[in-house]
Amino acid sequence: MTTTRKPPAPFGRTLCAMITPFTAVGALDLDGARSLAARLVAEGCDGLVLNGTTGESPTTTDTEKAELIAAVRDAVGAGVSLVAGAGSADTRHTVELTLAAEKAGADGVLLVTPYYSRPPQEAVEAHFRQVADASGLPVMLYDIPGRTGTRIEPETMIRLAEHPRIVAVKDCSYDFLGTQKVLAHTELAYYAGCDEHVLALYAVGAAGCVSTVANAVPGHVAAILDAFDAGDTARARELQLRATPLIEAMMDAGLPGTVTAKALLARLGLPAGPVRAPLLSAGPEAADGLLTRYEALVAA
Repeated sequence: MTTTRKPPAPFGRTLCAMITPFTAVGALDLDGARSLAARLVAEGCDGLVLNGTTGESPTTTDTEKAELIAAVRDAVGAGVSLVAGAGSADTRHTVELTLAAEKAGADGVLLVTPYYSRPPQEAVEAHFRQVADASGLPVMLYDIPGRTGTRIEPETMIRLAEHPRIVAVKDCSYDFLGTQKVLAHTELAYYAGCDEHVLALYAVGAAGCVSTVANAVPGHVAAILDAFDAGDTARARELQLRATPLIEAMMDAGLPGTVTAKALLARLGLPAGPVRAPLLSAGPEAADGLLTRYEALVAA
């Protein structure tokens, strides 16, 4: 059965995959997180994704993850959706992180496909169902096979859509046909997880985006979707293409998005701090290049 109705946006429309600010010595900077979250919301984001890859989840402790959720909830209030990354390579640990996120005040959890062990599709499905059964939080699946080594195949996604708490997908699959197939056959709310796909995926029925570039330009990302919603597709296209140089510099220049986002935010005088090892902070030349692209975008 094919559906033509656009699914609702359960976590808002313009979400930022927020970096996790650290102090100069690498400790969790909760004051910085509160300040950054408030700015992102004030400038156009109606939801935030915390403790994701951009938030350096591989190198933050379970305690730090919970503290970050609680601090950001305090900063932005109850009207902003907070989705907490809770995925891991271990189903039991993923359940623990999900329950901790629920207790800390998250509105939903982002669950990445278990990585490294490369489970078959039957095991992937069982993993997500077990975690979704363990708490009352709605779930956003995170399909990013380039990092995990395992795809959530469209057929698996369609079966998972039957679970009442599996409601959304952050899509970094780079399989536009597969994505359209799931959109056509389920009520799952898709969110573009790759900034270059924000407009393209929205145009075929996505609920919104989870943007790394929004750490620096939340208002611009929101404006792309605003223009499309207003029926001004030419303006939406213009805004998407205008952002392309910054998207390329942040997401396709040989450095992880966490590194480039923190480097640019630091240049803008915003909370960021260093990245944690094994990542290395961007050098001055890369940071200068990011700032140049940013300034060109906001001046246009």
